[in-house]
Amino acid sequence: MADKKIVTVNSLKKGSYVIIDDAPCVVVDIKTSSPGKHGSAKANITAVGIVDGKKRSIIKHTGDDIEAPVIEKKDAQVITVNGNIATVMDLQTYETFDLEIPEELQGQIQEGGIVLYWEVLNYKILKQVKQ
Repeated sequence: MADKKIVTVNSLKKGSYVIIDDAPCVVVDIKTSSPGKHGSAKANITAVGIVDGKKRSIIKHTGDDIEAPVIEKKDAQVITVNGNIATVMDLQTYETFDLEIPEELQGQIQEGGIVLYWEVLNYKILKQVKQ
């Protein structure tokens, strides 16, 4: 399964996902300049890393291609919670692994509960409590 796809820069909007410096990011701002006398229009893309929260910027021609991550959304059952780490089992593959619990979900994760996690590039990110 491909974990990246190619999209054109002019199709991006706020909330789109892109890969900048090998990190999956969500676009928070995009400014386009009008084409000049000797060149084509450019886009100044500002994005925040999904995994690390770091702000990244890149400038590209609007007609250029850019890589975007393929995000797989999967369900898992929580086996144990230890501090800010939840050990979960994927409900399709029965694989078990640890996920870091984000600050906004602290205290909401219960043993035996169902959570939604994203698989992006080689990262697994806990996103939501389902039950």
